[in-house]
Amino acid sequence: MAKKRQVSSGVPQLDALLDGLYIGDNVVWHDDAGSLAAVFCLNFIRSSQAHKKPFVYVTFDRSPRNLLDKLGPFGADPRMTILDCFTQGKGAGSGVFTKFYRSRRSKNGCEVLQVENPRDPENLMEALSAVHGSMKGDVRYVFESITGMQELWGGEDQVISFYSHSCPRLYELNTIAYWILEKRAHSPRLRAQINQIAQVAIDMHVKRGTTTLSILKAENRGLETLNKPHRYWSKNLTVTFDPERGTTGRLDLGMRLKTFRTKRGFSQKDLAKLVGVTPSTISQIESNLIYPSLPALLKISEVLSVQAGAFLESDGDIQGRVVFPGSEAVETNIYDLPEGAVKARHLTPLDYKSKGEPYLIEIPPRQDISSHFLTHKGEEMGYVLEGRVQLKTKNGLHTAESGDLICLTTEIPLQWKNTGKGTARLLWIKIR
Repeated sequence: MAKKRQVSSGVPQLDALLDGLYIGDNVVWHDDAGSLAAVFCLNFIRSSQAHKKPFVYVTFDRSPRNLLDKLGPFGADPRMTILDCFTQGKGAGSGVFTKFYRSRRSKNGCEVLQVENPRDPENLMEALSAVHGSMKGDVRYVFESITGMQELWGGEDQVISFYSHSCPRLYELNTIAYWILEKRAHSPRLRAQINQIAQVAIDMHVKRGTTTLSILKAENRGLETLNKPHRYWSKNLTVTFDPERGTTGRLDLGMRLKTFRTKRGFSQKDLAKLVGVTPSTISQIESNLIYPSLPALLKISEVLSVQAGAFLESDGDIQGRVVFPGSEAVETNIYDLPEGAVKARHLTPLDYKSKGEPYLIEIPPRQDISSHFLTHKGEEMGYVLEGRVQLKTKNGLHTAESGDLICLTTEIPLQWKNTGKGTARLLWIKIR
């Protein structure tokens, strides 16, 4: 059986805890407060749109107008389709909600489709099949929410029947789907049955102002961090997990390993294979549950191209250096792009801390890339060293030649193309 492709959730810290998402995953979010999963959904949408993936948002609890307000600029993407199960469901066909379709004259942005009788699960299944059949590639989904389904359909059995049919089907169709439920609104029986079918299950709760996330299930990952709470904070779309807020003075080797690993673009499985250990060993080290043996630490350092001392010291002498030889540059894997589509080299050692993170980007001749080559939330700049490239943003097509500077402040390129006959080379800097 072919290995499933790994993609990003849009939250690097969650990717590190979960070892990323894989095509075919159905991810169930057990939300204690009913609002905690929203920031993870929005980051998932943002990451999917940055990679030009079609997206379906199924809403039972929000009117289309309310949902579009929540989605903000993400609702302007024409690759997104909203399946409205609210207007003729909880909205009971009220004119207050149906006027949305009469007043929405603009054809720009996402498509909003009204499910005529969402009280019948069969109608939703037919609508999903029709929408999916019109899309190409691996489609992404958000179902908001399982709780809304149960309230509309009148019982758990209908929800379990729908989920038992839909989850395997979405897996076979090579999708990734987020399913949201308010865990206090459901019985242990329903939650257990849903978890049994899902590939990934995540629990979220809030207590005394502190939000915590626990991974209940993650198929084919071999994680040792299951059912262990991870504290996090969120502001706007930024999610910060507890270890990033500073340690209590003890050695945080695990967080440094995560940082170096993700800079190289390695999954836990990738690194484990190169080092000669199990993925669970890497997971335990990154969670500070165990420390590696000296031979293992030296091998990890070799694979990641960092000094072993970088794991044991906060900064070291590297911060005072002025010149970094080209021999110290390291290859970086690129998620979500075909092998060979782009080559990236991190030009400074992975343990060097600065406000700018420099890369050498090489794009083969005539290569067409269907997304941006880096995942980053801040500003970026690129200087074209050689060749000619074309990038597409929401504002149109832009061409840059040797000697030109590319500045990205809010725009994320939707497409890159090397329009020259030779390899295009760019000096690229991510600005923190």
